Amino acid sequence: MKNTAFTKFHEALGAKMVPFAGYFMPLQYEGVNAEHETVRNGVGVFDVSHMGEFWVKGPHALAFIQWVTSNDASKLVPGKVQYSCFPNETGGIVDDLLVYKVDDETYLLVVNAANIDKDWAWCNSHNKVGATLINASDDIAQLAIQGPLALKAMQKLTDTPVMDMEYYTFKKLTFAGVPDVIFATTGYTGSGGCEIYMPNADAPKIWNAVFEAGKEFGIKPIGLAARDTLRLEMGYCLYGNDIDDTTSPIEAGLGWITKFTDVKDFINKPQLLKQKQEGTVRKLVGFEMVDKGIPRHGYEITDASGNQIGVVTSGTMGPSVKIPVGIGYVPTALSKEGSEIHIKVREKILKAKVVKFPFYKG
Repeated sequence: MKNTAFTKFHEALGAKMVPFAGYFMPLQYEGVNAEHETVRNGVGVFDVSHMGEFWVKGPHALAFIQWVTSNDASKLVPGKVQYSCFPNETGGIVDDLLVYKVDDETYLLVVNAANIDKDWAWCNSHNKVGATLINASDDIAQLAIQGPLALKAMQKLTDTPVMDMEYYTFKKLTFAGVPDVIFATTGYTGSGGCEIYMPNADAPKIWNAVFEAGKEFGIKPIGLAARDTLRLEMGYCLYGNDIDDTTSPIEAGLGWITKFTDVKDFINKPQLLKQKQEGTVRKLVGFEMVDKGIPRHGYEITDASGNQIGVVTSGTMGPSVKIPVGIGYVPTALSKEGSEIHIKVREKILKAKVVKFPFYKG
């Protein structure tokens, strides 16, 4: 198991540490619900240093990204970020990722922690155009500072204006005295905030500065458990749960990041285009429980008679919405808002209904 540059801080704060994607990571500190509400109402700090970072450089950088990702990276301008995925050759998803454009010959791909090795091998095996690829995952630390007060607190640590930054943009700036920090506003919680990328050597200094700057706003460290409940209330997909090598971006509701334009060819484009035109057998939907019970990952979705028709990919009692909610694949005919489905919870067949994302409206 690897440690991040912040592990000593988590341990000193009494975090419950667990193995996750090859790292020791904080699951929780004071408890999931309290940490969840800290982010919804104030400001919380996640250590997300386990995420992977690949630099793509050179005159063929864009051509490479266009081939391996589903979204149209030609639309990016310097300082913009794009959500995308790596389609595989059999209709599934290798990973979902963020694409940062620094300049015409410099991009940063941010990938999921559990998929770093798989993604690195995938990118190298499909680099037919000679782009320069650099795996910087072990060299970069990352904090996600999330919540409605996050940018106000972090503005204290930089002279560069950040409070008016648009969603899915980034700046390179001096932060807490550290030059060339990447400061981004992507977020995975639905409550606003930023992500800060820094060299490992500067991580302790930045951690201390962040908590000092946020003290007046009630800043707290937040674990992975609350990160999961926060993203679930927004209906954001989690790789390995809601999407994987067997799920297509079209059936997962990610058609909006799968661009079938003349300027772009990408891996498995013909099959995915066929799915978009003809429809899919199943779709990923959000649902809320009608009967009393909490859905969990792996539970069966059934018809009223208990016959399995799908599977729950994520589920929990939503700390902010105060109701049990879930995500899962159902037959397309049952994917419309208001459709009645059933969840098998401890051998009981409980009623639920399909609803639109997000569950949490803010």
